[in-house]
Amino acid sequence: MFNRRMQKLGEERSVIRELFEYGNRRKAEIGAENVFDFSLGNPNIPAPAAVNGEISRLLQNTPADLLHGYSSAQGLYEARTAIAAYIRKKFGAPAEPDLIYVTCGAAASLTVTLNALCEEGDEFIVLAPFFPEYRIFVENAGGKLVAVPTNSAFHPDLAALEQAITPHTKAVIVNSPNNPTGAVYTEEEMRALAALLEKKSKEYGAPVLLISDEPYRELCYGAEPPYLPNLYQNTVVCYSWSKALSLAGERIGYIFIPPTCANAQALFYAVCGAGRSLGFVCAPVLFQRVVAACAGQTSDIAEYKKNRDLLYGALTEYGYECTPPDGAFYLFVKSPEPSAASFCERAKRHELLLVPSESFGVEGYVRISYCVARSVIERSLPAFRALIKEYRK
Repeated sequence: MFNRRMQKLGEERSVIRELFEYGNRRKAEIGAENVFDFSLGNPNIPAPAAVNGEISRLLQNTPADLLHGYSSAQGLYEARTAIAAYIRKKFGAPAEPDLIYVTCGAAASLTVTLNALCEEGDEFIVLAPFFPEYRIFVENAGGKLVAVPTNSAFHPDLAALEQAITPHTKAVIVNSPNNPTGAVYTEEEMRALAALLEKKSKEYGAPVLLISDEPYRELCYGAEPPYLPNLYQNTVVCYSWSKALSLAGERIGYIFIPPTCANAQALFYAVCGAGRSLGFVCAPVLFQRVVAACAGQTSDIAEYKKNRDLLYGALTEYGYECTPPDGAFYLFVKSPEPSAASFCERAKRHELLLVPSESFGVEGYVRISYCVARSVIERSLPAFRALIKEYRK
């Protein structure tokens, strides 16, 4: 009657989304000021003034058919031209508009790319902990997800990666700054990864691709992550403006295939075909025009750093264990009991909504999204202190 696998996905909703919905119900019951929802990575910093200004300008000066009508499936040529120009200027990487595909956000970038790449028997390596939807995206494309543990600082373990790569490996997915840990991989680490992939590509006689998932690229509190197409030619970039411009709900991003990538034009056609097969007619045209004008702008990232410093400082003072994140807007905190899920249930008694790590592919941690109003963090601190005290009795 209907697809049972899809029914199961619908019934077993994302743990993150379930917590978010639970939080909305609790806010209605006891008041929003009494619930401390750290579940969803939903940007709370306003978009840059340039974004709102460009929206206003477009609404006032652009004919409706050019603002709300269809674009080419791969995106407006002027938007792709602007994106390519930004990549060349910012990163010094060769980029052509005809190898850029504008998408409905990072999820579309990844699902289209995976469907473009995946053939029967293909494996895709992810670094654990990883964004839970990777598994859904890979398996729905017909591939097998292979999770490789990171080291104690949540950075790539090259020895473990080398052991995991086989003739069936189609690509390695890298997410830096990382969700859920906030880790930012260094250029040295990425050069070592590139060398490993070059070695394995020669060994197996076919390129092992690198997929760089980059919704958090600009959210760094120190050194920027290296631009991977400059280190490894067989890289595909999946980007989103959801975090940099605080436009998560507008669903706008892109896929970039460097001209240096093996069979770049054929791969781009595969991307176009995958988008077609998945029903992506085109990304929102209004926001294609907005990002074309605002590429390189960011929201006030310094506000996230202030949130990070406040929350990290308080929690470590109270006795929580946490590796300081260098990017994104998440703290990955060690659970004071073996079961992170049990710890999160106990946290709910204090109206603290934290995401258990099991869905991220590791055990014993919780993710705390600090992209919230600072007042939420400040009001939550007594609850965090009371919660950890329960484990000292």
